[in-house]
Amino acid sequence: MTTTLPHTRRPAVHRSARLAPLAAAWLGLWGVLALVSTATGAGYPFGANDPGGDLNLLRLVPTAAGPPLFAALLLSAAVAALAMAGPQRPGRPLRALLSAYAWTVAFLLAVVVPDVGVLTILGYAPILVIGAPFGWPPVDYADIFTWALFARFAAVVGGVLLAGAVLGWQRRTAGACPGCGRDGTDHGWTSPASATRWGRWAAWVAATIPALYAVTRLAWAAGIPLGIEQSFLDEMRASGLVWAGAGLGGFALVGAVLTLGLVQRWGERFPRWMAGLAGRPVPVRLAVVPATLVAVAVTAATLGLLASPAFWDFGEVSLATAPMLLWPFWGVALGAATYAYHLRRRGACGDCGRG
Repeated sequence: MTTTLPHTRRPAVHRSARLAPLAAAWLGLWGVLALVSTATGAGYPFGANDPGGDLNLLRLVPTAAGPPLFAALLLSAAVAALAMAGPQRPGRPLRALLSAYAWTVAFLLAVVVPDVGVLTILGYAPILVIGAPFGWPPVDYADIFTWALFARFAAVVGGVLLAGAVLGWQRRTAGACPGCGRDGTDHGWTSPASATRWGRWAAWVAATIPALYAVTRLAWAAGIPLGIEQSFLDEMRASGLVWAGAGLGGFALVGAVLTLGLVQRWGERFPRWMAGLAGRPVPVRLAVVPATLVAVAVTAATLGLLASPAFWDFGEVSLATAPMLLWPFWGVALGAATYAYHLRRRGACGDCGRG
């Protein structure tokens, strides 16, 4: 007589769980590189080894302690990410401990390790890409695209992947929808109507700050010494540096306009002048993903500025530097405006049906 055992169905793993092994692989790779740096004493790109890291908190970490510290941090975070890959629901203490550690590492990688250099290179990228074939701007690209800059971008990628992994894991283990995070409880401030109200304020704040920054840089390009001495403007025009500043100003101005799109109709449907796309809904991720990355970059740059003693020297404030004093509010406001846009546009969830 043959006995047939009942088939036990394994709980389905949501696609959001795929971020966990991806984050583990990325963090593990860089953790191994940090171990190699520890053993060889070479390759550590921060602190005293980074001439452009004056605005980075890693300057406070001795170069001898940096590689083993990063190795321990990255490899342990990789193990934590792997622990989040399955459908298991750990006990509350373990869940709280694992979540706290993962979020801490994600914040360190995405916000602390980068600095204003990441935001600056994003602003200069159009100029560098377009001008490279023509030999302009007259800079040595090897001095710009350094190992330290590459490591900063790698840290941002690792931090974002880990943040996505822990967010999905928290949702799954809390009984909420892993796709949208809804748990059936009515949270008034996350309703579309509420998000429209506070999101509008956040968007205008997030758009005003870079616009003020753009005014000064574009004024210099027009020959107006706004906030600086005429002699300094003449030096920048002679060296061509004023046009690099104009590029940053243009980037900031475009960013300000796109930020307003988070609360405008054309940010939800492509305007009629866009041939082939006119009237079609703007994909939510097309707005949310880049805006989130810029918010992370701005927050990282702000942290670096706040860590600089020169930032607090208010005796040197001028029209040229005053907009940068508002940067601490820029990243927060942009992140809030982006989240409000997501809440308004997300609609019914394809996984749980809640909407």
